[in-house]
Amino acid sequence: MLGRGVWSSVRQGLSRGLSRNVGGWASGEGRKVDIAGIYPPVTTPFTATAEVDYGKLEENLHKLGTFPFRGFVVQGSNGEFPFLTSSERLEVVSRVRQAMPKDKLLLAGSGCESTQATVEMTVSMAQVGADAAIVVTPCYYRGRMSSAALIHHYTKVADLSPVPVVLYSVPANTGLALPVDAVVTLSQHPNIVGIKDSGGDVTRMGLMVHKTRRQDFQVLAGSAGFLLASYAVGAVGGVCALANVLGAQVCQLERLCLTGQWEDAQKLQHRLIEPNTAVTRRFGIPGLKKTMDWFGYYGGPCRAPLQELSPTDEEELRMDFSSNGWL
Repeated sequence: MLGRGVWSSVRQGLSRGLSRNVGGWASGEGRKVDIAGIYPPVTTPFTATAEVDYGKLEENLHKLGTFPFRGFVVQGSNGEFPFLTSSERLEVVSRVRQAMPKDKLLLAGSGCESTQATVEMTVSMAQVGADAAIVVTPCYYRGRMSSAALIHHYTKVADLSPVPVVLYSVPANTGLALPVDAVVTLSQHPNIVGIKDSGGDVTRMGLMVHKTRRQDFQVLAGSAGFLLASYAVGAVGGVCALANVLGAQVCQLERLCLTGQWEDAQKLQHRLIEPNTAVTRRFGIPGLKKTMDWFGYYGGPCRAPLQELSPTDEEELRMDFSSNGWL
């Protein structure tokens, strides 16, 4: 259990946070933050000795800040957050807040395995500048992570969070998809504003949009590979690893969908599928970071136990981009 002093601090933080007016949320009129738009999930740069390279982080942010993103997701899966200490996670978010344009939203990953630790991390993320917390499902005891357990977890976090909460379902990493019935229940919470769903099941995404239509709740696609399809069923944006290297193209796809230019959107979507798969499911973060190096950003090494690509993998990665006209 959290100590009495910690709970008191959390409640004070909640009171302070809900009085803020960032991007239209918590303005006193009961409105939630509008999270619609495209977000790159920012990678964490490391030096050759596996220390966080804050200088390279800021350089990447300045380059990414030139694109019409809604904001940035920091300390998501692509940020290698499970490999960072708590203090590193907070320092990364703090540095990003300082480096990014003031008009962009900062969604900070604050998920931990226990509800207590998640509450504490969420409060801390708000203190270092997060506009909203994106909270991954706890999964180590996934056999016991029923809808009831997850509803209890997210409700407690949202009750005590000084900033709005975005649910985060990424079954490829957790082995656990946040059940639709739990999402529908949680959508009614005044401090839960939406979900990032990375599972790729467009039918499920459409069902979530449909069943939460009476709530002020938004659905974000978790990948550029199914971004067009997600917009077609009512999603409002995406958190897309590919936007770290093809930011202009992912934002162009967003514009085409929002303006109803579906034929052009389809052509662009087709050319993004293989590169997107390469930097996500196929080669993961090592593939994304290698591609960042090619496109003028700093990718650099991952933290162990993630390993760099083999020469064969690197050649296949390059082919996925060059065959679609991006390299």
